[in-house]
Amino acid sequence: MGDAYKVSIVVSAPAEEDLLDLVGKVTARTLGPVLTRLDQIQSTQQQILALLGQVEKDIMADLKALQDQVQQTTTVEQSAVTLIQGLAAQISANATDPAAIAQLAQQLKTSSDALAAAITANTPAANPNPQQQPPL
Repeated sequence: MGDAYKVSIVVSAPAEEDLLDLVGKVTARTLGPVLTRLDQIQSTQQQILALLGQVEKDIMADLKALQDQVQQTTTVEQSAVTLIQGLAAQISANATDPAAIAQLAQQLKTSSDALAAAITANTPAANPNPQQQPPL
């Protein structure tokens, strides 16, 4: 086999400083753009997090409004059921009294008209061109 050679490099103090200076310049040139890009990525990440925070607040507000509306609708529906059941009981109890039946019929018409007006007043008009929400 061939002889193994050992190479030793001896660096003097001034040459060592030049070498360190060269390494520093190469590192700065190489890392500078990388660090700049990392700063840009971090800034974008912070913007995304801020937008997500706002979206969360908006969703929670919409959810609360929906929960409130469901509660209100449930209450109104329960009231209507109670009214109808009460009228049915009164009609059954007064089945043989024509004047009482006529009075209940008028009461039912009045309640029906008020309910229809309330539904009409609180129902938004249908949008002929509904726009879909963009996906998140």
